Amino acid sequence: MENNSNIPTNPQEFINYLNQESQKVLAMYSSAGSEDIFKQFSQSWTELAAKSFEDPTAWVKAMADYQQAQFNLWQNLLTGKSSEQEEVKADRRFAAEEWSQNPVFSYIKESYFLSSKLLNDMASNANLGDNEQRKLEFYTQQYIDAMSPTNFAMTNPEVMQQALETNGQSLVDGLKNLLSDFEKGRISMTDESAFTLGENIATTKGTVVFENEMLQLIQYTPTTDKVFTRPTLIVPPCINKFYIMDLQEHNSYVKYCVDQGQTVFLISWLNPTIDQRDLNWDNYVEDGVLKAVSTVKEIADSSKINCVSWCIGGTILASTLAVMAKRKDESIASATFLTTLTDFTDPGDLRVFIDEQQVQQITQKVDEDGLLKGRSLATAFNMLRSNDLVWSYVVNNYLKGQNPAPFDILYWNSDSTNLPASMYNFYINNMYIGNKLVEPDGLTICGEKIDLRDIKIPVYFLSTIDDHIAPWKGTFAGTELMQGNIEFVLGASGHVAGVINPVSKNRRHYWCNGELGNGADHWLESANREEGSWWSHWNKWIKPKAGKKIDAPATPGNSTHQAIEPAPGRYVSIRVD
Repeated sequence: MENNSNIPTNPQEFINYLNQESQKVLAMYSSAGSEDIFKQFSQSWTELAAKSFEDPTAWVKAMADYQQAQFNLWQNLLTGKSSEQEEVKADRRFAAEEWSQNPVFSYIKESYFLSSKLLNDMASNANLGDNEQRKLEFYTQQYIDAMSPTNFAMTNPEVMQQALETNGQSLVDGLKNLLSDFEKGRISMTDESAFTLGENIATTKGTVVFENEMLQLIQYTPTTDKVFTRPTLIVPPCINKFYIMDLQEHNSYVKYCVDQGQTVFLISWLNPTIDQRDLNWDNYVEDGVLKAVSTVKEIADSSKINCVSWCIGGTILASTLAVMAKRKDESIASATFLTTLTDFTDPGDLRVFIDEQQVQQITQKVDEDGLLKGRSLATAFNMLRSNDLVWSYVVNNYLKGQNPAPFDILYWNSDSTNLPASMYNFYINNMYIGNKLVEPDGLTICGEKIDLRDIKIPVYFLSTIDDHIAPWKGTFAGTELMQGNIEFVLGASGHVAGVINPVSKNRRHYWCNGELGNGADHWLESANREEGSWWSHWNKWIKPKAGKKIDAPATPGNSTHQAIEPAPGRYVSIRVD
């Protein structure tokens, strides 16, 4: 920790010091350090400037409009008129009354929005190539967000007022929070001391009944006297950890499944270290999903099982199903894909990080490190919503000295995982860059040339309408690849909140029963909107595929696969920090 003797005691110097230290949080915000965002911004704008020399008309007009707007702003300030736009009023960063009622802060705010509009307008009209245009607009917005007056103590009236009311204690507390986060190397988004795995998060009772280098397999304890004969295997993402599906009792998808009489098994992926750098996509299929499938069949004494997957876990499951189809293996009776891309034509907001030049740089770094480090992954996802997932915490934690409230999803979000170099480089190049998974025989996995069109089992797709990681129209493409009986459901909200939507809350809504075969837009136009959670809709779908009811097993595992340790197990407890 930094030596406290370096902290100035003079109030003005202390505020300036806190401003400087708060901006250093960009080093945690950008995987390449704080300079990377501004470097990308500068590079993109240099390209824009060079192109604009060919026809400076747009620049001249933009600057003239900006100067006129600034003149109008000064006039309104002198006459006491308000020039606040609706989009300004709706911005939560400027909700405090001082931003509207105090002339100085009102001018700072209005001037910031005028400058933001100028930058965004010039960026959006740049007419660069698609990739460069996206990067220009993205990094321009990152720069704009970072430079908001709310992010600096001296230009944030709420920060200054709180400092006065607490005699400076809020600034002192904020500095303590900042130094603590420097030690962790990341921004605290929740009270992490409020959660302990197995005690108040990931609490559904179960037992680890198998483990190898790839995974631990958890079998959950029945909560009903009778259970279905055909078990359910959950394949979660290997980016972040499985307990997003088992947060707390009231919002646990795992517990919901168990309470419906399903015999539930779940893969807990290893959080790899550099020793596992050579684990590849084939390992995740053969030693991961296929091994879990055969183990579940043995323990449950069932010839077939149902599978549920999420995000990259679904991409791995789709690869597995295609391999099984080539091998004439019919062990999986049905598959559920939650917000899963199989066609990567539209990679969502992540496309800003994904072009051949950037991917080449990333894969070279991953090869050197042996891993794609979890913090780099977290940074990329947080950058997509920087005001919500970065700057709001900079202001609240460091400038206001507040401690973040406990929130289970944000605790999970902060618990990052690494990806092995071999697996990640295959994934990013063959899925996102090459989009090979959709090509017949485009990939050879586990020795088999695969084709997703060979998958002919019943499939349930759940996508979410505001998903910025796996856009729903992109996930919808999976319905046009797989050839079985397809059910597509579209939930409200985004990538996480749209999936973790417990029935007991009776919140949100979903669309179902649209007409397949004529594209995503037609499906939505013809679909029915239903209130509540998609969980109950899925339960009705899976129930006829789950077999008959039998007495629930008294003990986990069998004579070959005996209890190793209680859930959630050792693998999920390994943190990257």
